[in-house]
Amino acid sequence: MGMKLLIDIGHPAHVHIMKHFAHEMEAKGHQVLFTCRQKEFIIQLLAAEGFRYVSFGRKYTTTWKKLWGMVKFDWKLLRVCLKFKPDMFLSAGSMYAAQVSALLHKPHIVFEDTYNMEQVRLYRPFTDLILTGDYAHPPISETKEFRMAGYNELAYLHPKRFTPDESVLDELGVKKGEKYVVVRFIAWQGTHDIGYSGMSRENMFRAVDVFSKWARVFISSETALPEALQPYALPTRPERIHHVMYFASLVFGESGTMSEEAAMLGTPAIQLDTKGAYYTRHLQQDYGLMRLFTTGEEDQQAAIAYGEKLLQDEALKEKWAEKRAAMLRDKIDVSAFLVYLVENYPESKRMLATDSRIQYRFK
Repeated sequence: MGMKLLIDIGHPAHVHIMKHFAHEMEAKGHQVLFTCRQKEFIIQLLAAEGFRYVSFGRKYTTTWKKLWGMVKFDWKLLRVCLKFKPDMFLSAGSMYAAQVSALLHKPHIVFEDTYNMEQVRLYRPFTDLILTGDYAHPPISETKEFRMAGYNELAYLHPKRFTPDESVLDELGVKKGEKYVVVRFIAWQGTHDIGYSGMSRENMFRAVDVFSKWARVFISSETALPEALQPYALPTRPERIHHVMYFASLVFGESGTMSEEAAMLGTPAIQLDTKGAYYTRHLQQDYGLMRLFTTGEEDQQAAIAYGEKLLQDEALKEKWAEKRAAMLRDKIDVSAFLVYLVENYPESKRMLATDSRIQYRFK
């Protein structure tokens, strides 16, 4: 008899992390239900994949409203679960899934790569297994954490999971071989963004002006663009973004997720982030797939200058393809690993505790 799996989504990237796993589990006869709050593109992505989902409305952005939201969304999720009766919960760090799974005495598996300890503390006590990367990062739990040889993004960008579609070039209106840059601005409203801000308005314009000398420029933004930058808005549908990034000469901006995605695809990435995520530091130091700069004024200008230098290198994509190949030799197909883990749970968890090399079956 098939399992019932509930996957709670908190960010558009989480849809991508779970989509291949969900499709494969459905093909095997299991039932999958997604739950979410409304955030940029989540609903469009779930609908584009044909998944069953329940939306609980808009997320809150202020601290006090987020506290109220925890109660509200826990209650809404519990009501859905009492009807759906899931056998297992999965998420990328959802406190709601963790807390409701504990109420229903069901296991909860988490993907973790932000190491935002305020959020970790809210889901860790109620979670059975926490999947993290095998790069240097703060320990999450002695008994619940498993360090896998992969990144969350390899759940959907591993070569076994992603095939680039060249027709996206027609959607962009660029010719094959023509250089273009994807510039990404974020809203800085996540719990891990409190106290931080991104590029200055002046440097947003400077980046577009400088890159436009060498390539076409397309902007993806979580917030409304200034009127002067609106002609640069990325015209493709949200679910096409990885095809867009694969053929790009450069991904530049504030998003750690998109920077890492670019690295997985073999596209040079430049990220502006004062904090510096652990996995992005790892991709910079161990594989040279991306470059990190702070959001300080001098670093913003240095990042733009470095991007311009990269765009002048005619062998840029070939060099990054070699770096990507080196990274992939060390990593696994994360979606295949997750299917094995869930279908054989909890025995699979016990086996990993004694022999972590089991995961390398899924390279």
